Formats: sequence, structure tokens, C-alpha cells
Amino acid sequence: MKNWMKLVISIALPVAIGGVAGLFTRPEIDKWYQTIEKPDWQPPSWVFGPVWTVLYILMGIAFYLVWSSKSPVQKKRPAVILWVIQLIFNFFWSFIFFRQHQLDWALGEIIVLWLFILLTIFAFARINKLSAWLLVPYISWVSFASILTYTIYQLNQ
Repeated sequence: MKNWMKLVISIALPVAIGGVAGLFTRPEIDKWYQTIEKPDWQPPSWVFGPVWTVLYILMGIAFYLVWSSKSPVQKKRPAVILWVIQLIFNFFWSFIFFRQHQLDWALGEIIVLWLFILLTIFAFARINKLSAWLLVPYISWVSFASILTYTIYQLNQ
């Protein structure tokens, strides 16, 4: 039963962070975001919610696999710290982009986010290979989001 609680906490944390970030995003999608230039290849707005929900769940499962592993705490600690840092950067991208409308800062921030995701993948792989693989869709989506952010920044100079 203890492991079930760890699993629930592991999934609930990124889902909750994403939900709070959504509080900054949702009001701006219908207002400010409609007024800026976007590329023709951008997915429709309704795609982002389901994609992020799945990614947050995968992030949580990946974290759970590391947290509940038999690896020594000294080996897990750097991986956990990196996971928390990338989660913080994930949250602040929404705030910087949607709430502050700072496209240049959002672009820089998402690049740092991408790097922390990559470091997290490497750290997780040392503890549990599956946990690292579960983050591959996340870094793939953030790669796409980085290109999208760059394009939106360029179009709105």
C-alpha cells in the first residue's frame, strides 16, 4: 500500500503543477494569444491539454520508478533534484510566455528547460532505464515547443 501512495504522489505532483500553470495559460489563450502571429503548422489549441496531461502522468511514473528504486539515496538525490528543477522550469515557461507575454525570455527559458530534461533523463537512466525512456516523449514535445516558441518569437518581432 505504501508504494501505491508513492505512485499517487508522484503522478499528482506534476499534474498539479501543470494544472496551476494552466491557470496562467487558459485565460490568455482566448485573449492575448489570439492576437499574436503563429505559424500555420501549429497544432490546434485543444491538442495541448491532452498532450500535457499524458506527459505529466509519464513524468510522474518516471519519478515514481526512481523514488521507489532500491538504489542508494546518494545515487537518487541528484536525479530527484534535477527532476524538481525541470518541473519548476516547466511551470515558469507558461507564466513567462502566457502571463508575462515575454517571448524572448520564454525562448531562453524553454532552452534551459530542455537541458534540464536531458540531464534528468541521463540521471534517471543510471537508476532505472524505463524511467528515462518514459521522459523521451516529454523531451520530444518540449523540442517541438521550443521550435514553436522560436517561430512565434520571430513572427512577432
